Amino acid sequence: MTVSRTVRIGSSHGLHARPAKLFAQAAKDAGIPVTIAKDSGKAVNAASILGVIALAIEHGDYVTLTAEGDSAEGVLDTLTELLTTDHDQDAGA
Repeated sequence: MTVSRTVRIGSSHGLHARPAKLFAQAAKDAGIPVTIAKDSGKAVNAASILGVIALAIEHGDYVTLTAEGDSAEGVLDTLTELLTTDHDQDAGA
């Protein structure tokens, strides 16, 4: 089963190193293939931190996540929560 979802980025500085690492690690831990694409661009492996950073995803951008497998819906729930959370709000503390 393949599931796709479009999500708006919540981190105020976009998917730079720290949130990209959190996201890529969660995608890797999912154990199923997950891709991320910015707008209508080319999809990249969501578990690749370099691939995710290379998309230059900014705050407010829309991305499309696609996961394939029995647990795809739950995996996208988890990844959506990571992407919609502002991971930068406590970075200066």
